[in-house]
Amino acid sequence: MEQGDDASGGRGSHDRAIPAAVAASFQGGWADTDLKLPRASGAEHAAARRVAVSDRFHGERIVVPAGGLRVRSNDFDHPFRPHSAFLHLTAEQAADAVPDSVLVFEPTGHGHTVVLFTRDRSPRDGGPNGAEFYSDRRHGEFWIGRRRTLAETADALGLDVAPRDRLERALAVDTPTRVLRGEDAVVDALVPANPSDEAELRTFLSELRLVKDEWEIAQLRAAVGFTVDGFHDVARGLGRATELARGERWIEGTFNRRARLEGYGLGFETIAAAGAHACVLHWMRNDGPVRAGDLLLLDAGVETDSCYTGDVTRTIPVSGRFTDVQRRVYDLVFAAQSAGIAALRPGARFGAFHEAAMRVIAEGLDAWGLRPSSDPATTPEPDLYRRYTLCGSGHMLGLDCHDCANARTENYLGGVLEPGHVLTVEPGLYFQPDDLTIPEELRGIGVRIEDDFVITPDGAECLSSGLPRHADELETWTASMRRTGPV
Repeated sequence: MEQGDDASGGRGSHDRAIPAAVAASFQGGWADTDLKLPRASGAEHAAARRVAVSDRFHGERIVVPAGGLRVRSNDFDHPFRPHSAFLHLTAEQAADAVPDSVLVFEPTGHGHTVVLFTRDRSPRDGGPNGAEFYSDRRHGEFWIGRRRTLAETADALGLDVAPRDRLERALAVDTPTRVLRGEDAVVDALVPANPSDEAELRTFLSELRLVKDEWEIAQLRAAVGFTVDGFHDVARGLGRATELARGERWIEGTFNRRARLEGYGLGFETIAAAGAHACVLHWMRNDGPVRAGDLLLLDAGVETDSCYTGDVTRTIPVSGRFTDVQRRVYDLVFAAQSAGIAALRPGARFGAFHEAAMRVIAEGLDAWGLRPSSDPATTPEPDLYRRYTLCGSGHMLGLDCHDCANARTENYLGGVLEPGHVLTVEPGLYFQPDDLTIPEELRGIGVRIEDDFVITPDGAECLSSGLPRHADELETWTASMRRTGPV
């Protein structure tokens, strides 16, 4: 990795003196490469969302930062991924997004003017920032690639665009202001905090994403489709994974390759949990072996270039066949998920699918004699089985894997399903390897089955139907994928 000639290894050299001879060598001789860009596919829908923000906060300035770069180690940053509210209101593509951009709704007598403050393309004119493109390792074009010009950004997003360095002047005008705080330190310093108003803004921006429009559903359909492709890749590579000391890493890398090929990357870190690791809900170390006879719990999602993500889980018999006890656990989780899916329809309470799934789990565990030692007289019925299930059975899905997390309870967890809601159904059973309340044969078995659904006027559509669910189908699929060999 090229370090450049800043011997300190620091964050960049744009604030250091540039020798005149070096500066002169970069002057002149550059072709005109400005572009005329088409409007981004989601720009019209983002404009409608901005109207909703304007209508809700009449007379107030609203400030939504994209966020900035975050250091991974010394002078290397994590890949930039803008805040989801910023993406929702701009329809920006992740690879084109510019760190430290800020969307500002400035109130007028009849609504708002909306301006995106962002960085222009690295200049070549030798002006005040003329050395940026070859000397600034965080933002210079020689180092990180070409940014759009301001005019190109305006064309692509359908927004008024201004240089980021004009933001401070724009925010200095005394106007009631709400900020999506915690995403941009400069913005936070410029605007006095108002916790209650800012919490209300964060909640509104989260709830604005609850019902997906047709463009968002198309993005999610693509994300889930790419995710399904990644699961096929993994199934074809299972044989190779069993040959490696850290076969979980092979599984992880196989899926992650698909995520980078088809989209911006991962919607969340891949969970490739073999054997007893499947009992850890968010196992992301992925440093264990994948043994014949084990189950592999793969929970993964591809994030599209527009940052919408899939979220699918399958629990796969590594050898291609479930053992009798594995099949018994899998079939119970399958029955629970099927009951949850059957409860999906417009007008149903959001919690109904979880309750339906847990009812099946409870009946199954009772039949096995596995009610935990909790006192039924004092423990609420849904909590009696938390030792083996722990979490809920699904969540909203969108720009975030756990989307709309700041929505009010009455509009989300305590609300009702509507056409355009996109959510997961994912019951599971997790029998810890050291749990003495269960028979030894169950210890270390973890099973989760997760699919993604869009609520329609008539019911629900499974977006992840390209993967088998039933145990028989899963065994047939696993065997057929392994025969085709790794990709």
